[in-house]
Amino acid sequence: MKYILIFVFALGCVMNTNAQVDKYKDLMSQDWPNLKKYRADNEKVIAADKKIKAVFMGNSITEGWANMHPDFFTANNYLGRGISGQTTPQMLIRFTPDVLDLNPKVVVILAGTNDIAGNTGFSSEKMIEDNITAMALLAKSHHIKVILCSILPVYDYPWRPGLEPIQKISNINNWMKNFAKKNGFHYLDYYSEMVNDQKGMKANLSKDGVHPNSAGYDVMEPLVIKAVNKII
Repeated sequence: MKYILIFVFALGCVMNTNAQVDKYKDLMSQDWPNLKKYRADNEKVIAADKKIKAVFMGNSITEGWANMHPDFFTANNYLGRGISGQTTPQMLIRFTPDVLDLNPKVVVILAGTNDIAGNTGFSSEKMIEDNITAMALLAKSHHIKVILCSILPVYDYPWRPGLEPIQKISNINNWMKNFAKKNGFHYLDYYSEMVNDQKGMKANLSKDGVHPNSAGYDVMEPLVIKAVNKII
C-alpha cells in the first residue's frame, strides 16, 4: 500500500508538471502584442531604406483610418500601425519594431480608449499615463518627434456599457496636454473638434460613438497634417 501511494503521488507530480509545461508552451505560442501583424511590412520598409514622414501608432481607430482612407497615408508618406482592440501596454511592447526601427521623423500616438474600456483588464489613469510616457520618451531618445493625440470623446462603450468613461477621458487628456508641454511634445486636440453636448462623439462623425466614420477622419486629417508639418 505504501508503494502504491508513492507511485500515485509521483504520477500526480509528473502530470502536474506536464500540465504546467503545456500551459507554458501555450502562453509562449501566443503573440499578445501582435508583433507579427506588421513584421513583413516593416522588413520591407527597412530593406528599402524608405524615409517615412510619420508613423501612426494606435488601435482600431488608427487601423480603421488606414483601411478607410489609404490614400491619405500614401499621399503624405505616413504609415499606419494600428491594431484593433489594443491597449497601451500592448502598444508599448511593439513600439520598437513598429515605430523605432522604422526611424520616422514623427510618431503620432493615439491611445488609451481601450484601456479605459478594460480590453485587457483594469487600467488606472496612472497606468495609461505611464505607458504613454514610456512610448513618448522612447521616441525622443531616438530623435523622433512626438505628437500625443487626445483620446476621442466617448459617452459609452457599446461592448462595455455603463463604465461612464467621460471623466477618465477628460483627466487623461488634461494630463497629456500638460505632459506634452513640459517635455517639448506636441499635443493634438481631436477631442474638442469631435465632442457633442453630452461629451460623447458627434453623431455625424461615428456610427457607434467610439470609432470615427469617413466624416470623422475628414475632421482629423487636416489637424494631424498641420501638426506633423509644424514640428518637422
